[in-house]
Amino acid sequence: MSVQSHTHYTIPAQFSIKHTAFMRPFSWLIKGGCDLAKYPKVSLAHGLIIASVFWLALLVTSMHVYALAAVVSGFMLVGPIMAAGLCEISRRLEDNQPVSFDQSLTGLSRNQSALFRFAGFLVGFSLLWFVISGLVLMVAVGEVAPPLDRTMWGDFFAFASPLQTALYMIVGGLLAAIVFTLSVVAVPAIIDSRIKALDAAFISVRVVVNNILTMVLWAGLLALFTGIGIATFMIGMIVIFPLLGHATWHAYRDLVSNSG
Repeated sequence: MSVQSHTHYTIPAQFSIKHTAFMRPFSWLIKGGCDLAKYPKVSLAHGLIIASVFWLALLVTSMHVYALAAVVSGFMLVGPIMAAGLCEISRRLEDNQPVSFDQSLTGLSRNQSALFRFAGFLVGFSLLWFVISGLVLMVAVGEVAPPLDRTMWGDFFAFASPLQTALYMIVGGLLAAIVFTLSVVAVPAIIDSRIKALDAAFISVRVVVNNILTMVLWAGLLALFTGIGIATFMIGMIVIFPLLGHATWHAYRDLVSNSG
């Protein structure tokens, strides 16, 4: 029997959604840390790649909001792919399989089409943030952002009004909440079985609906750790991204039962 979502979309019958304790996210972080400690060089290599991509992007964008939107889009594409590698490491450790950097990439090939479709789906949401925030600003203050020629090589936030900045953050926060709901366990579900990207997204929705308070805590922890990584000019992200990637696998294991 399939489990139905609130939109009457059915997820595959092999999956069932579990309830978990409110404080359980801290256990996911601990387990993720243990996975990171077992093969640190392999895990940290993933974190270094993510940090390097951001360093390059920040050098190019110079903090302009238009360019930052492109950076967000890029991260939406790269993030799930790299998280898949980290989830694959945790899956291999769980099954007592050998682990290397090359072997961590096998998660990408196991269900490659679904993973890339899901990454493209997230890129679409990041572009949606760019479009909607621009429309909101146009309606509210009559302009999208300070002129490009004034801010491309300077700080956007030095020219943007408080209202412009607040509107961008509000719209971005709302869309980030939607993306979190659709993706919280989608990547590990995709690499754990040959399911469609849409099925993985609805599994994530069901997880959030069935564990609202736990997911609020988990979202807060993700935001906190990500903020620390960014505040350290992405140096901290070398460790934080692998930690969160491994923890995501353990969140999936606690929240989703896969009988397939």
